[in-house]
Parts: sequence; C-alpha cells; structure tokens
Amino acid sequence: MDRVKIEKGTSTEERIVELLNSAATDAGDQSRVDHLIKIQELIIHQEPGLLDNFVDEITAFQHDRSADVRKTVVGFIEEACKVDPELLGKVMHSLQLLLGDTSIAVQKRVIQALTQLYKVTLLWLAKAPSVTELMENTWNMLNQMKLQIAKMIDHDNDGVRTIAVKFYEMLIVSQTYPEPDSIRKENEFSLEEIPLTLKVARPRKLEEEAQLMLEDLMKYHGSAHISSANLMACMGSLTHIAKSRPQFLDRIVTAMEMLHANLPPTLSKSQVNSVRKHLKLQLLAILKHPASHERSSNIKTLLGDLGATPQEINKALPSAEEIAKHPRRSERADDSKSGPAAKRRKIEADPVLPVRENPKEKALAITEEFIVQRLTTKGAADLVIEALPNITSSMPPHFPSIYTPISDAGTQSQIRHVARLMASQMTNAGIGPGVAEAGYVPKMGNDFEDDDDDMDDMPGAAVITPGFRGGEDPESAKPGVASIQPPVQIRARQRALKLAEIAKPLTPQMNESMARSALQRVLKAERTAMLGGVAANRQKILASLATLFSGDFKDLVLEYIMADPRLRIELAFSWLYEEYSMVMGFCRQSSIVKDEFRHAAVDSYTSVFCSLVNGLKKQSDLKEREALLSRLFYESPNIPEQGVLILRTMLCDDAKLVDISIQILRQLVQRPSKQLIYLNVLLEISSHENENIRSAVLSCLTDLYDRGALRRVIEDYALMCLKFLLLEEPPALLSGPEKGRSEVVTTWTEEIIKASLYLFLAVLRSNHKLIHELAVVYVQANADIKRKILRMVEGPVEGMGMESPELLKLVETCPKGAETLLIRIIHILTDKYPPSPALVEHVRNIYQQRVPDVRFLIPVLNGLGKKEVLSVLPKLIKLNPDVVKKVFSRLLGTQGDSTATYPSPLSPTELLIALHNIDSTQCDMKTIMKATSICFMERTVYTQEVLAVVMQQLMDQNPLPTLLMRTVLQSLSLYPRLSGFVMNILQRLIVKQVWKQKKVWEGFIKCCQRTKPQSFAVILQLPPQFLQELLNTSPDLKTPLVEHVMTFTENQRMHIPKLTMDVLNGIAQFQAEAEELHNEDSKDREAGSPEPMESAFHGDIEPPAPGDS
Repeated sequence: MDRVKIEKGTSTEERIVELLNSAATDAGDQSRVDHLIKIQELIIHQEPGLLDNFVDEITAFQHDRSADVRKTVVGFIEEACKVDPELLGKVMHSLQLLLGDTSIAVQKRVIQALTQLYKVTLLWLAKAPSVTELMENTWNMLNQMKLQIAKMIDHDNDGVRTIAVKFYEMLIVSQTYPEPDSIRKENEFSLEEIPLTLKVARPRKLEEEAQLMLEDLMKYHGSAHISSANLMACMGSLTHIAKSRPQFLDRIVTAMEMLHANLPPTLSKSQVNSVRKHLKLQLLAILKHPASHERSSNIKTLLGDLGATPQEINKALPSAEEIAKHPRRSERADDSKSGPAAKRRKIEADPVLPVRENPKEKALAITEEFIVQRLTTKGAADLVIEALPNITSSMPPHFPSIYTPISDAGTQSQIRHVARLMASQMTNAGIGPGVAEAGYVPKMGNDFEDDDDDMDDMPGAAVITPGFRGGEDPESAKPGVASIQPPVQIRARQRALKLAEIAKPLTPQMNESMARSALQRVLKAERTAMLGGVAANRQKILASLATLFSGDFKDLVLEYIMADPRLRIELAFSWLYEEYSMVMGFCRQSSIVKDEFRHAAVDSYTSVFCSLVNGLKKQSDLKEREALLSRLFYESPNIPEQGVLILRTMLCDDAKLVDISIQILRQLVQRPSKQLIYLNVLLEISSHENENIRSAVLSCLTDLYDRGALRRVIEDYALMCLKFLLLEEPPALLSGPEKGRSEVVTTWTEEIIKASLYLFLAVLRSNHKLIHELAVVYVQANADIKRKILRMVEGPVEGMGMESPELLKLVETCPKGAETLLIRIIHILTDKYPPSPALVEHVRNIYQQRVPDVRFLIPVLNGLGKKEVLSVLPKLIKLNPDVVKKVFSRLLGTQGDSTATYPSPLSPTELLIALHNIDSTQCDMKTIMKATSICFMERTVYTQEVLAVVMQQLMDQNPLPTLLMRTVLQSLSLYPRLSGFVMNILQRLIVKQVWKQKKVWEGFIKCCQRTKPQSFAVILQLPPQFLQELLNTSPDLKTPLVEHVMTFTENQRMHIPKLTMDVLNGIAQFQAEAEELHNEDSKDREAGSPEPMESAFHGDIEPPAPGDS
C-alpha cells in the first residue's frame, strides 16, 4: 500500500486526529476501513511514538457495526503489538471480545493475529526483568483464548477449523526445543528463548502442553468426519512440524500411513484424488529431510502406492553426505542424556516426567509384527479367497483413479507395508493381538473427547484377540475372525461389569410412558410431600423433570401450576430458574454439549416463561392475577424478547391490565442491563391511538424524564417523532396494531400529526429548551401541520409561564417563518394572566428592531403605554375583524376567562374618541367605521353614560370629527333615552355652525329626521338659508314642521323670525345663497371626505330592540 502523503504544514498527529474524526462520522463501511488503514500506516511506519496516544481511540472501533472495520482493528492491534509489545496489556481484552464476535471473518482474523502475537507475548515475558501483575493478567487472558481456539478445531465453519489447525502448528513448534538438524525459519521462536526462571510460563509445562496438542492434532488428522480442506491443512501442518522438530517425525509418518489406509468415508471422488495428491507432496517433502532416512523405506512404499515415480522418489532422497551428518535416533537419545545441561536447559528442581507411551501406536506395532510373521504366500491367497464373495461384480468408478501398480510386489518392504496397512485397519476396528496386549480400546464416538483410560486399566477387563483355526497354524487360520481368549492367557485382568452390555434397552415409547407416569405420580404427591416435610425436594424434582423433558411433560407441569397459581407460583419460579441454569450452562455438561444445546435451552426457557405469563393473563377471574404477573416479571432471572412482546400486548390489548403493565415497565426500566428495551416499549406506545393508554404511558415517560437517568434517550425519541413532520409521508413507525392503527397511513392526517407531537409536547413541559426545536420544525412544515401545531401547543405552553428564560430567548431569536407560532404562544400566555414586564420588553424590541408586525403587540397591549397603543391603533384596526374584536376585548377588559385585575392603558371613552380622531391618511374611513361598530357591540362597557361623555368630548373638538354624527345616531339607536341629550348636542352644533362641515351637516340632517318631532325646535333655530337647505334635502320634514309651527300660539309664532316663517311658507328662496356659503366654508373639507354622508349611514343604524333602554 502506498504511504499516506501528509499535507504540507500539517503534523502527523493532526492528520491522525482528522482521519479518526472522519472514520467516526463517515457512513460508508469501506471509507471507514480506508481511514483506519491510513492511520495504521502513519502510526506504525512513520510515527511509532504515537502508538500509546491513539491505541484506545482505534480499538474503540471494535464495536463498529461493520465486520470489515472490526477486522481492520484486529490488524492494527497485531501490527502495533509487534512494534511495541508493551501494548499487549491494553489490547488483549479487546482481542478476547473480538474472538467471540458474531462474524466468522472477524473470528478468523483474530486467530490469525493471535498466531503471531502468542510468540510476541512469550518473548515479551522472557525478556522482561520481572513479571508484573499486568503481564500475568495478559498471559492468563491469552491462555483463555488459547483454550477457546483449541475448541474451534471442531467449529461448524470449515475456514475457522483450518485457521485453528495453523494455530496448533504454531503452538507445537513454539513450545518445543529444536534439534540440531531442525529446519528453522529466520527469527523462529522456540523454547530455547524462554528462561527457566520464568514462573508464569514454565518451559517444562509448555513442552508438555505441546505434546498434548500434537496428539490432538494427530487425532483430528485421523478422524472420520474431517473435511478435505481441513485434512490437507492438517497434513501441511504435520509436515512442517516434522521438518522443524524431527523428534516427532516417526509419529507423523505413522499418522500418514494410517490416513492412507483409512481415508475418511465422507470424501467424494474428486476429494479423494486431491487428498492423495496432497499426501504424496507432503511425503516427498518429509523424505527430503535428513532425519527421514530411518523411515525412508516406509515413505517410499507409501509414495509408490500413491503413484510417485521412482525418479520423483530418488530426486527427493537426501544425499549421502546429508545423511552422514545426521545422527541416528539412538545417537540423538544418547546425546540428549549425556550432553550439556544447556541443550535442554532442564534443572534438577523440575524432574523429568516419563512420556506416556501411546497405546494405539504400541498396538499398531505389535499387530504389524504379528501379521508380518504370518503373511506368507498361502496366507495371502487364503485372505483373497475369503474376501472374494464381498467383491462387487463391477469395478467401482473411482478405483482406476486411485489404483497404482505395485512395482516391488513380494519384496520384504512391500510385505511389511501391506502388514502395516492391515494392522492399521485391524487396530481401528478393535481387533488383533496389539489391541489386547497394549490395552487399546478404539473410540466409536467423537475423536476429540478425552480417552476414558480408567476403564481400560481396570484389572480383569476382557479383550478381543484374533485366533486361527487349528491352533497357531497360520495357513489354516481365517484372518479377521475374533475370539474371546481366557483372561489367564492374555492379561491378568478381569472384565468389568458393564450394565449397558447386559441390560435390554427400552424403546423410546416405553421410556416416554414411564417418564410420564413418574411425573404424574410426583404431581399427585403434593399433600404427601407437605406432610412428610419434603415439599421443597419435590419442587426441585418437578422443576428438573420439566426442564429435562419437553413436549407433553412441560404441558403437564404448566397445567398443574395454572390449576392453582396462587399456591404454586413458587414451583413456577423454581422451574424458570432450572431452565435458566441450562441456558447459562450451570449444569455439569461438556463444552460440546453446552454449545450444541444452548439454542434449544434458550428456546425452552422462552417457551416456559411465555406460557406462564399467558396462562395468568387468561385467568381474568383470579384476584391475585396482577400481583402474580408482577412477580413473574420482577423475580424471573431473565425476561426474553417474547416476554417483552407479551408485556406490550398486555398494555395495548387488555384495558384491565394497562395500569399494571405500565407499573411493571416502570420497574423494569430501572434495570441497567435491558432498560433500553423496556423503555423502547413505552416510547413506541406513547403515540397510541387509545387516549387512556397513551395518557398513562406519557405520564410514566414524563416521570422518568424528570428523574433524569433516561432523559437523553426520551428526549432524542421525542425529537425524532417531531422531525417526522418534515417527511413527505408518515413513517411506518407511527402505524401498526401496536399503535392502535391496523392500517398503514401514507398521508399526513390529523391523527398522525398528533401522534408525532404527543411525546414531544409532554416533555416540553419539563424542558423549555425544546421550544426552539419546535420553532425550527414549524418553519419547514406544511400548512396543515402548522395549524395542528398551533392548536396543540396550548397546554404545554401554559405550563411554561411568561418568565421562562427559554421563552424570552425564543422571542429574541425567533426563526424567520415562525412568527405565527410565537404570536400564538404569547397569546396563550396572556389570555388569562397579564403580560410580565420582561415579556412586554422583549416583544417591544422584536417589533421595533426585527419584525414590524403589529400582531406581535396584541398579546401585550395591556402592558404598553397609552401613547404606544394610540400609535399602533390605526394598524390594529386594519387586521381581520375577529382579530380586532380580540384587540378591543383586551383593551376593554372584556375577556371572559381573564383573571387580570390591572387597568387597561386606554379607558373605553379614550378608545372610542381615539378611533374618531384617526387620520384618514393612516386608515380609510370604512375601516374606522367598522372599528367603532365593534365598540358599540360591547354594551356592557359602552353604556349611555359612557357614550354621553364620548359625545360631549367629541363636541368640544374643533373641527368636529367626521364620524361624530354617526356616533350620535348609533348611540341614540342603542339608548333612546339619550334623545334629550342629543337635542342639546344638535343645538350646540348650530352654535358651532355645523353646516360648515359637509359630512357633519349631512349627519345633522339625518339626526333631525330620526328625532322628529323633538328635533323641530332645534330645526327652527337654524338660519333661514340653511333651514331652506335642510328642507330641500329632506322634503318630508317640511309638512310636519309647518304643522308643528301651526300648533303654536300667536305669541309663540311671533318669536319665530320672519325669514324663517317665509322659508316655511315657501316665500323666501335662500337656496343659492346657502349653497354658495356652504361651498365656501367647507371647500377644503370636501377634499378629505372619502364618501358622501348618505353612504356613511346606509341604513346600518337600526332602532333598539323591544325592551332596550
């Protein structure tokens, strides 16, 4: 791989930090692997001094979801420890975790790394001046992993078994002493490098362990179930061991001879060919070693059987000079006894233990000599004749490919080779004199189970030996026929009594029937056991029987418990704990059995737990049902995943069990090991459609949230649900039967929007900081979602209060587009309570500096000053009529649910007068008229006394307000009793020359029309020319006015001016003069009038309803 190029001006450490950050945040698996490889290149090859600084950060990736990343971490650990062995103490625990990884590829990579690091660790310990506690712990962890890998030679995966074989090979070579003629690689590790004073790893014990490992490897090599790939890997390892440690060469050659005679029966035709070819190559490699010359005849015979040509064999033979340099086996043995102590470096304190002779090899050698002595020409012919009936009529298809002609038939070496092949097969079958003499009993089961030598060594054990007809005559004997010889003639041992051989086996049906009967008897013995004081023992027996058997037995015990669960719940717990013991491997079983049946034990425990819970659920009439269910969840050793699903079902489907289910979850969520699993159940149901279920769950979650332990998880889930509102379609997480919605919803309905908000709004009451997240989502949501948020936010916001720092912060930093939400929040807070000074100040600032939207000021109007309210009044009345009503309600204090007791900045009188005084350039007259009409609708506020004060103050203004007469007419309509006051107003208007303001004059005329005949006295006070205009404008007034005058006495009529009487009698004409005068006086006012007075009073003033005062 190319070296990583460091950018100019960037240190290696900074570059590593940058790569670590990228690896931690990058979503792609391959990119993370690339980053870690670059880091390894930088640290290992450029800056080894940084290893200690970054090893923890890199090993943290051992928990990454990608198997490739975890493999890369293992590779880094391997290279790092080769550079700095002091890191072994830090990383050994990580390797131990990764060895148990769920990924086969990661397991294989860990074994490969340990194949190298094992030697590094031994060398580290050997060179250390003293062994520290860290070193001892590291060595202990490595030994534990060594045992794990040793078991993996029988792993389910073929590749793992191959890697484990290579690990065996490394252990055997590293934990033995080399010979003078050993083929050694450069820097190859051996026991010579370990001092005798190293207590933590004694050389003698390591060598003994290597011997045992070699035996196991040879057993695996000769096992019947081995695959072709594993077999070839095993042959390669044994060949390397034979060349590196010639002291094992004889045993390895013997193992290969036995393999040639007993190939695994599971191999296919092509696999047999591959294995034979590979065996030939390995034997040729061994033949090249000088130490093989003592077994060269056996090897050459084997090679001939395997199809090797004489030229290939002669080419592989070592030269005479090499053989001469190589000492014979006896000479090597003498040298090892008389040589210097440094050669084996053994001390008197460690006595040499005698090497146990392999009984199988001894049996093989004895049987071989037995056959060689008797394998004459006639004996061979008899064997062929005896075997002819067993030969098929057609040649097996694979026979031509494996058969090779025998070139040296009849020679002594070929006879010995045939004898050895026959001896191998006889020994494996458990017959022959060698089996009897050596005491070897072949194992019919797993080759890797420990040999049960105790029974073999018992005195009197009988053996089976071959015999021939007619005594010892080999020519008249039938080979292969076994006979039991008297113990006195063979060995001084007595055959041990084995019941399995003499007892008649029961049928499975009989076994099951007897076991069921026994169980039923124990179940019926409840009263007897209690009287006898052995109830506890009976309970243990029942729990054990229910655990050991399956099917009907478990159903019987379950039915028995459910018949009276209140009294038999302890039996249920005993049963559960017995099942749990099986799951955890507490019972006395071999490791192979534990691994094989662990999954079945887990399934059994799950089935028992779920059956007990479901059985209690169905007993709705049981008073103690809730208490027993609680105990079952609280006191069980483990709650399986299916149990959690049942608990979810109890919560969602059974209304009677909602409270107890939540109570159980509340307690279980406090258990650290699985608290996230139980919390997830509550979180998922927090959006349930059923209000009762949802409310109870939300209450539980808010309580947990307030406690703080799970605050972050709950908050993250709430934010996730909130951000669902930004998706185009609702996620499937919000639908499903567990949410009370059987059909998947694909559009944002009102119910789904509410489901996304329930949990968030619940935790918002406790954490006001989340209001900012709501504002961000509100900005990006669609219109329907925004409307729903505005409706649902009321409850949580009321709990925040106006003094909340986060609320004030939101007012200051309101995101663009969230103004509507902010206004709604402030409205909610000020609907029932007066705005706080701080809130008023913040709202004032945002209005003046950021968002000049007058709607912001509506909620805090009562907190503003009088001048501020008057300045924004023209903008306020331009809003929607409903909004204007709310504005006036706040100013007038007429909010039905308001609890505020402080005065408004404007009195009702000041508000109505201020509306009359709004400049027409700021707001059109029609809008002002609508605003005044809203005021008149508040009759509880605008009484006749208030309106009289308003009219009085308006009359005092100069010029008169345009809408004065409209207000007079509306007041008169609402309160007819004001007619006398209105007459005074009309008289004062004449004094103020009302005809000079056209709009007011038009209103004056209409008012006179409405108040006749009371207004006749006022009309007669008009100057003649304006009286003439009034009569011309309202001709219907003339006749009643004349009639009214005619009712006067003569003296009264004399007080009426003559010109006025002339107008009434139609004599004088002042129309032109009046119009000219009127036009001159009101010329400048007509330009500002938005519309004629008739349009201003187009019949919207209705007479008071009957009964109105």
